[in-house]
Amino acid sequence: MLEKGTKAPEFSLPDENGEIRNLSDYKGKKLILYFYPRDNTPGCTKQACGFADLYPQFSEKGVEIIGISKDSVASHKKFKEKYSLPFTILSDTELQTIQAYDVWKEKKLYGKTSMGIVRTTYLLDENGVIIKAMDKVKAAENPEEMLGLL
Repeated sequence: MLEKGTKAPEFSLPDENGEIRNLSDYKGKKLILYFYPRDNTPGCTKQACGFADLYPQFSEKGVEIIGISKDSVASHKKFKEKYSLPFTILSDTELQTIQAYDVWKEKKLYGKTSMGIVRTTYLLDENGVIIKAMDKVKAAENPEEMLGLL
């Protein structure tokens, strides 16, 4: 996980419509970047819908939200439409941004070890500097926690 006070790594990734988004596009705004394992899984759906439910409050505070996973653009498009998610979801199938943000880790599940995304949320200031970093977040609680930090 990247440390508080670190300049967030630049990214250039396709969103759910295939449009390229860059970190620099958000300069001048606070930004929540949350990394999650997979579209349409119970935890990831809870987290995304939690951010969607609180989106008006985040918007009032001038905060943008971006979800990032290694799912495809097509998967993200379906996920976003199915749950009416009002924020951007980025596809990182090459794992470049996921690795740059240090969220690709060894995970253990039912005694099996594999590599995957550790659910992590970053809050960036208007200049792209990390002001809060949370790893191993609880999906259902994360949106409320983030709103509480603002």
